[in-house]
Amino acid sequence: MRSSPVDLLALTAELVDVPSVSHHEGVLADRVEAMLREMPWLTVERVGTNVVARTNLGRPQRVVLAGHLDTVPANGNEQARIEGDTLWGLGSADMKAGCAVFLALAGAVREPVIDVTYVFYECEEVDRVHNGLSKIADARPDLLAADVAILGEPTGAAVEAGCQGVLRVNVALAGERAHTARPWQGRNAIHRLGAVLARVAGFEERRPVLEGCEFHEVLQAVGVEGGVAGNVVPDRAVVQLNHRFAPDRSADDALQSVRDVLGDTVDEAGGDVLTVTDASPPAPPGLDHPVLAALVRRTAAAPRAKLGWTDVALFAERGVPATNFGPGDPSVAHTAGEHVVRAEIESVYDTLFGILTEPA
Repeated sequence: MRSSPVDLLALTAELVDVPSVSHHEGVLADRVEAMLREMPWLTVERVGTNVVARTNLGRPQRVVLAGHLDTVPANGNEQARIEGDTLWGLGSADMKAGCAVFLALAGAVREPVIDVTYVFYECEEVDRVHNGLSKIADARPDLLAADVAILGEPTGAAVEAGCQGVLRVNVALAGERAHTARPWQGRNAIHRLGAVLARVAGFEERRPVLEGCEFHEVLQAVGVEGGVAGNVVPDRAVVQLNHRFAPDRSADDALQSVRDVLGDTVDEAGGDVLTVTDASPPAPPGLDHPVLAALVRRTAAAPRAKLGWTDVALFAERGVPATNFGPGDPSVAHTAGEHVVRAEIESVYDTLFGILTEPA
């Protein structure tokens, strides 16, 4: 295994100790920019609170290594704490360990066999409208031009290919108000939720296998609203649905599948309203790209599907195959017990070092 010239666990701890909750990444972006500007073999540019550094060696291909700087709000875990080979702290897994790997690679690999763009960006953990990658794509799309991309999301040092799409839908059911003493004079919209929820609970989960990776579609009710007063039959009730769909479907296909599930429990002609509040596209695995195929060969675990949504979708929209690969257990992300272990950080560094220094 190739050793990093810096202590990766210590570097991750250094990044953890710089607060960077979403919308407040400026100080950390300044720190990252300063580190990259000490590497004269890189061209470094700043787009708002986003930092982009590139090699320009005229290689036939270019890879983006992208990591977000922001974290969710703290939960008593603001400060880094190292115990043996384990680092505890906010953002340690999601995803300051991945950012530490990219910074170490930027310093260690001066002449990669493939040109590299390192991207450190803001606001991944909040609504997509604030996402730093999207801001770079709008202001300087040339900075994201590449043949392939790897995001350092926590994957336990395994390849998590592509990602599922996300569809958020509000279903507003109509009723008619009446006094609760005479409910037969009205129509209870909240009672109508029962049939809708039964259909959602009975959703048959699709598990399509794409490029050897099994995706797992789900449909969940995640919120309800309704009620007028304690003595009034409600004339409106809303259920919020969250649908995760595989990359063999478009957002339109996914919406139609939701409509098919709901069937006659929703009567839009009769005043019910179905509203899409968010639609984030999926990304296919893309593992047939030579760089990603080489990445899979270099990892010990078989690739698996990314069941959540990540920014690989932004690259897929631009026709760039992308995957998730980084240190850290994704199941501890956003928890008070978030942590990362040295072995995974070093394993990811070693794997990516090989990608950057040896022909695919």
